[in-house]
Amino acid sequence: MADGTYTLLVELSEAATIEVGALGEHRFPSGWYAYTGSALGSGGFSRVDRHYELAAGDRETRHWHVDYLLGDGAAALRGDVRTVGADVECAVAERLPDGPVEGFGASDCDCPSHLAYGADGGELQRTVADVHRAVSEE
Repeated sequence: MADGTYTLLVELSEAATIEVGALGEHRFPSGWYAYTGSALGSGGFSRVDRHYELAAGDRETRHWHVDYLLGDGAAALRGDVRTVGADVECAVAERLPDGPVEGFGASDCDCPSHLAYGADGGELQRTVADVHRAVSEE
């Protein structure tokens, strides 16, 4: 099974106030979000499949910060970008735009956040793809 690093592309159609586990309640403006995580180990990218299932309403349990965003009714998971076989989660997250929640997805590292925000989905998707490509070539 393949493993590596992934970035989920999430569209939030309207602003929402979301309780994000231990991070508490946060306001998310409408727009596009890029969440970067790792899919290392025996399960590999099956973690990404689980995120799609949660976003589709096929799962209820929230384990990670991103699950709270994906579980909101205004959120739609629009795609993902993957770097196979590489642990570049922090390198990708550090090169993406800032997000609205300090510590989001970064409880096990020193990054400010693993959630980026962009008003334009196409631009954010291109940036994510470019960053994944760049870090995989380093």
